Amino acid sequence: MHGPASPGWLLVALCAVTGVYCLLRMRSRVEEQRRAAGGEALMGFGMAAMAVPAAAFAPPAWAWPAYAVVFGAAGLRALWAARSGRRHLHHLVGTAAMVYMAVVMAHSPAHAHGHGTSGTPVVTGALLLYFTGYVLRTGARLIPVAAVAGGGPEADGRAAAGWGDRPELARACRLSMAIAMLAMLPTM
Repeated sequence: MHGPASPGWLLVALCAVTGVYCLLRMRSRVEEQRRAAGGEALMGFGMAAMAVPAAAFAPPAWAWPAYAVVFGAAGLRALWAARSGRRHLHHLVGTAAMVYMAVVMAHSPAHAHGHGTSGTPVVTGALLLYFTGYVLRTGARLIPVAAVAGGGPEADGRAAAGWGDRPELARACRLSMAIAMLAMLPTM
């Protein structure tokens, strides 16, 4: 997570912009969209904070346990929401990955990740496999939905979806966070 400065800042920017977009998606008229967007905004901003290069800012020792608690609580919320459908399982895996990274960062000497280890830990490898599969599957499904001409009501009387309710934009948001997770996990 605290690798070279230039890719680190690009990762911070990607995650922060994704977090801002997810906050804007919370203005949706659809309650389920608002709830999902709130969790995704938390993930985006949390990932942005974790990706800040250590040369720019070294977080205090209490920050990593705080991240673990915050994302542990978000994981419990995702676990509760998963009762209603498996679409929430991805949020559960994402929060578990954030807790895992925070715990590893809290227990690493001087936060020197990836140095002196003899290979990829099993949990990191499993998360890398999951997020790689998620990125490939979501990327393949990211086909634009036909836009409604004029932006008015559709022919069958339904209101046109607002930009915050468009499923391809929500998928792109989740895809960018999964790609960021793939960039962060190998540094563990």
